[in-house]
Amino acid sequence: MSSQIKITDEMQTQDRTLMAELKLYYDLHVPDADAPSPLLIALHGYGANKRQMMREARSIAPPDFALASLQGFHQHMKEPKEKGGPLRFGFGWLTNYHPEDSVAVHHRALLDLINSLVDEGIADSERIFLLGFSQSCALNYRFAFTHPESLRGVIGICGGLPGDWESSELYRPTRAAVFHLHGNRDEFYPPVRIGNYAVQLRQRAHDVEMKGYDAEHEITQPMREDVSAWLRERAIK
Repeated sequence: MSSQIKITDEMQTQDRTLMAELKLYYDLHVPDADAPSPLLIALHGYGANKRQMMREARSIAPPDFALASLQGFHQHMKEPKEKGGPLRFGFGWLTNYHPEDSVAVHHRALLDLINSLVDEGIADSERIFLLGFSQSCALNYRFAFTHPESLRGVIGICGGLPGDWESSELYRPTRAAVFHLHGNRDEFYPPVRIGNYAVQLRQRAHDVEMKGYDAEHEITQPMREDVSAWLRERAIK
């Protein structure tokens, strides 16, 4: 007698999962140093890539910093800015489909990257800094306040706070200093939207600085100079 499997409506609509290995890519710059260096991990915004963010990191960080630029794991095609040019790839960090999975990958990637560079003698475990622009900003805050002992500082540029900042029980007070920069002409995160961020960040961090700039949704030279000075001051042993 042959057996048959009855396919129910519940089986057809239920999300089933498989575990698969995900290979992540990052660029690394190591200064000429005899001892482990302070480390800045820089994460790009939506549609960018690790090479673009490494250029930003090298223009921002003091020369004695090791730099790592991790690339987002959601890949997509994007049209070139100029007609006739080749299609290029862009990368992002998060979608609204099971976002908790993307958050988990982001956290695991940062922890593994930090541990790897510390084990190699490249990074000083007590001087790890995390910088995010736009989309990666809120993700980095999620990491900083979920893993409060991992970072000395976190920098957010033209981005937001986690949507569950007030409701999540995962976020804890962190020892990390926080520097949040925003553009006064930013169409995505205008002053009216981020006006209360400093108060909210101080709920879980004691060292919080927030500063606005005559800028759109971008990283400007005054921002770079201020972040560099901030890193230099907080990287002192």
